[in-house]
Amino acid sequence: MIRVLLVDDQPLIRSGFRALLDLEDDIQVVGEAGDGREGLALAAEHLPDIALVDIRMPVMDGVEATRRIAADPALAGVHVVILTNYGLDEYVFEALRAGAAGFLVKDIVPEDFLHAVRVAARGDALLAPSITRRLIDRYVAEPFGPGPGAGLEELTNREREAVVLVARGLSNDEIAGRMVITPMTAKTHVNRAMTKLRARDRAQLVVLAYESGLATPRVPGP
Repeated sequence: MIRVLLVDDQPLIRSGFRALLDLEDDIQVVGEAGDGREGLALAAEHLPDIALVDIRMPVMDGVEATRRIAADPALAGVHVVILTNYGLDEYVFEALRAGAAGFLVKDIVPEDFLHAVRVAARGDALLAPSITRRLIDRYVAEPFGPGPGAGLEELTNREREAVVLVARGLSNDEIAGRMVITPMTAKTHVNRAMTKLRARDRAQLVVLAYESGLATPRVPGP
């Protein structure tokens, strides 16, 4: 059973998502909150698998709620998925840097929404390659510059190579093709790199790769 927490200041949005989720046999909504502070308390109480968190809310916004969830070892199993009306704006970008597993636009079609919840619950590729590429484009436009690279020295050469390919937006199957290995081995390299770099998920691994300088944006030619 996938346990989901809904955090959004608009009751109509929450009720719409809940109506969809309640129809699924393998998904249970364990709580609803109207702001980030209340959502944080409910996350600690219910320990959901997924917290669907609106990016802009009163009292405490989605970025700060994400940051606090990601920083709390007791909530390590909670995957935050950001809900937004605006696509990949600066608030979503900050939430990804704070530890969000990915994001969904609120006008997503129901089938894609339910699929995304299940993907997030598995802990697999929480950012689709197309979204990762948009994140890379943002780095090209507004690079943050190298940051701390704690854990980089622990990576093997193959793990470094896998991380760079993740940062370029490749899926595990595509990484396997580039590295001439099986998809399972590619996933193993990625998972070990996440563990060594203390990245909660694939989204944070992409951010860490660029902030550490391990990966650098490739600016398109004229």
